[in-house]
Amino acid sequence: MKVESGKFYFIKDKFFDVFKGYKLMENKENGNKRPCYFCFNDSENEEIIWFVPISSKVDKYKKIYESKKKTRKRVYNFVFGKVLGKEKAFLIQNIFPTTEEYIESKYKNKEQDVEITESLKEEIIETSMNVIKLAKKGFNIPFYDILEMKNILLEK
Repeated sequence: MKVESGKFYFIKDKFFDVFKGYKLMENKENGNKRPCYFCFNDSENEEIIWFVPISSKVDKYKKIYESKKKTRKRVYNFVFGKVLGKEKAFLIQNIFPTTEEYIESKYKNKEQDVEITESLKEEIIETSMNVIKLAKKGFNIPFYDILEMKNILLEK
């Protein structure tokens, strides 16, 4: 499967089996697959694809965002924007790397790729890249070591 940067995908359960103990947002099913993830390519290694989960719990994450904003210049945890006409929270704080091997399928709506605006794509990628840079400096915004995960994936 050719993975396209800036699109949405679902992750296979076996990915979460490999990274058990990392406290990742795992797949849930009630007739619907969720969460789905916005993805973009790694700037250093073409095998790695970064995934950002999206959530419909916008009010919950906006409260956290506003709280963090009071004590920080910049909040990298979330980006907010519309997906299929509804506001969603892009959970940058839950970003993780993976490879094509663990991608289940593309998220489509009525057989069409789900799209977002270019400006929203850019904001998500830029914020995510800042989180990755901070991790390289020893500041982990995600609740787990994303660089360790990347190294495990590259060793496979």
